[in-house]
Amino acid sequence: MADKEKKSAPAAAAPIPTSGLMSKDEIPQVLPILPLRNSVFFPGGVLPLAVGRAKTIALIKDAVRDDQVIGVVTQRRAEEEDPGAADLHSMGTVARIVKLLKMGEDNYSLVVQGLARFRVVDLVQDQPYLKARVEAVEDSTPIDDVEIEALGINLKKLAREVIELMPELPAAATELVESITHPGHLADLSAANVDVPIEEKQAVLETVGLKARMKLVLELLNRKREILKLSSKIDSQVKGEMSKTQREYYLRQQLKAIKEELGEMGEEEEELDELGEKIKKAGMPADVEKVAQKELNRLKTIPAASSEYTVARTYLDWLAEVPWSRKTDDNLDIENARAILETDHYDLEKVKKRILEYLAVRKLKSDMRGPILCFVGPPGVGKTSLGQSIARAIGRKFVRLSLGGVRDEAEIRGHRRTYVGALPGRIIQSMKKAGTVNPVMMLDEIDKLGADFRGDPSAALLEVLDPEQNNSFSDHYLDVQYDLSKVMFIATANLLDPIPPALRDRMEILELPGYTFEEKIQIAQRHLIPKELREHGLAPDQIQITEDILIKVIMSYTREAGVRNLERRVADICRAVAVDVASGKAEKRALSEKDLESMLGPEKFWSEVAERTEVPGVATGLAWTAAGGDLLFIEATRMPGKGSLTLTGQLGDVMKESAQAALSYVRSNSEALGIKGNFLEKQDIHVHFPAGAIPKDGPSAGVTIFTALTSLLTGIRVRGDVAMTGEVTLRGLVLPVGGIKEKVLAAHRAGIKRIILPERNRKDLLDVPEQAKKDIEFVFCSAMDEVLKSALESQPFGKAGGEGEGEEGGRKKKAAGTEEGAVRA
Repeated sequence: MADKEKKSAPAAAAPIPTSGLMSKDEIPQVLPILPLRNSVFFPGGVLPLAVGRAKTIALIKDAVRDDQVIGVVTQRRAEEEDPGAADLHSMGTVARIVKLLKMGEDNYSLVVQGLARFRVVDLVQDQPYLKARVEAVEDSTPIDDVEIEALGINLKKLAREVIELMPELPAAATELVESITHPGHLADLSAANVDVPIEEKQAVLETVGLKARMKLVLELLNRKREILKLSSKIDSQVKGEMSKTQREYYLRQQLKAIKEELGEMGEEEEELDELGEKIKKAGMPADVEKVAQKELNRLKTIPAASSEYTVARTYLDWLAEVPWSRKTDDNLDIENARAILETDHYDLEKVKKRILEYLAVRKLKSDMRGPILCFVGPPGVGKTSLGQSIARAIGRKFVRLSLGGVRDEAEIRGHRRTYVGALPGRIIQSMKKAGTVNPVMMLDEIDKLGADFRGDPSAALLEVLDPEQNNSFSDHYLDVQYDLSKVMFIATANLLDPIPPALRDRMEILELPGYTFEEKIQIAQRHLIPKELREHGLAPDQIQITEDILIKVIMSYTREAGVRNLERRVADICRAVAVDVASGKAEKRALSEKDLESMLGPEKFWSEVAERTEVPGVATGLAWTAAGGDLLFIEATRMPGKGSLTLTGQLGDVMKESAQAALSYVRSNSEALGIKGNFLEKQDIHVHFPAGAIPKDGPSAGVTIFTALTSLLTGIRVRGDVAMTGEVTLRGLVLPVGGIKEKVLAAHRAGIKRIILPERNRKDLLDVPEQAKKDIEFVFCSAMDEVLKSALESQPFGKAGGEGEGEEGGRKKKAAGTEEGAVRA
């Protein structure tokens, strides 16, 4: 029918009627409007439609009943259910309903035929369906124009080529194109059937000029032809046997080629391009960047739905985000660093001195490797906070890595990428968190590392903490060398013994002793009290904690090497005062000892040295623990028996042997000590170490056991203000022991006034704080007789006269000659 209408067109040079199927005069001035979604309807075309909207159904019923034409106009947005004037394009097609079928309730199928173009002037009705005032659109271009004829020839040629490249089209499509003689119909038919976006088809419909319309359609067909040619080229390149994965790859390559040709790259491609830029900007070493680029090229060939894609993408993200060259500039102002360290921490002079030395050398030698330090000390002395202060003083980022309870070697070196959910080790994770290649990295609780069947993490740390190796640290996940030589490592530990010797050898050990009373008072006044006031919302003028109150809190409510419990007690006081302030009491609260009892409860600690040593057979020793030093009371008693020695208090073998050695020395020198030689024939001796639930071991209690036995057997009491430590031998010598600094501080906390130490431990007093050396008298002994002269209230010697002149007499003379060696530091 459309062809017949085209053949009856006017002669050459005559105006073309509107699409040749309906004249301008036959188009009504008002048309019912049928909105069309996801398609553009051209004059001369036939289009099947399925309708279900109430307005559209009402329009169809009226049009069929009155045998009238309708206007078909494409919606701007397909999702609009009730379009208005703003939702419709301004150009549409006059159509006639040629067939109508009812498919169900409120569901119709119809076939419409396009007749002519029209332009919407304005809407005149929106209920029960849209009606618009329209005007006919006419193209007056003569069809015998030479350019139009040339354009028509090119249009047919292009249409034939496109049809040939699309084997899914029927063979009759070429014949249909050849049979169309009217250039306007040919352009509309080609535009209607080419696969291009709706907006471009609408642009063809709205182009009234024949030449411009034909050129626009030629452009669309030419682009379609190039796309089909490119698709054919891709098809020829990837032919052959294809598995399911290969088929997906082929389809994605087709899609990618099409998108590239259209300039419409997808999100995945854009993300990979961004990732490539991040890799270039990361400042990686050449060999690492080569690995990253190779992996990126491989990633581009992997389908996004593949599990391997996620693994490779995560790996590249880690490579790009780990710092390779980004670093912070060190603040090398030594006075500034000293001021910050002094502000943040009281005392700790040895550590501060070491940090300032590092800064000085770093100022003179810019490529110096980062130091590897290990702070060893009891809990609560400020090891972790000191690391943060060092980072602030130097101007570096700070990251903390807790190693307590780590048992798996992969926690340090990472998992290999073959495992599901693999990640880099904690070292690389901390570097990513820091964001620079030269942070201060704190390895907290390095003495709490474990080991099991999964490996020994302390062995993995050997490479990390070795200055000769850590410039090429290898993480199993990254699988490339990473430079850790610029990192300042600071490890913390409570004990050195659990740290393997090889690992200990790689670190510079800095011991942080416990604090004296004076130091605790200063720390509380400078740091703890202001901090707790801020955290509890109190002002300094609302509470007064005097130095006497602080001393009372330190002596009666805490007994520790650090200040953690002291901070808790200060917080308890602040909370109690905060209750009063919140209740409306505005006056300043000056604390008294009576207030402490109501806030903190009864006293928890008191000096029991004098009380315990009121009877003979009790001596005060000094012990070393993980929390610092402590006092060790040793009690001895005798009872009728057969000469056995009983030891209680959960003792280790070494301590039991020390007790046997002390008893043997007493028995062998009983005459010189004024003790009957057969004292064990009808008596048993029992030596007890109180706090029986706590395991005890070591040789340093030897002199204390000897003193307690001598006191028991002679009836002479031990001085209440004396404590002692040292190992005994059967020859009566006093051998040196360890932990002197911690033991002295424990004695100072307990109010001890005299400490007896082995002569060879004299050098260890250099590390003891000045306040403790000022308050305590130190007596250094090399023989056990000297210990008794300083420990007992009266001398047990002399009862045997001048007997035993040989070895014993010589020892007595030596003791007399060295009595003047008591040193008050």
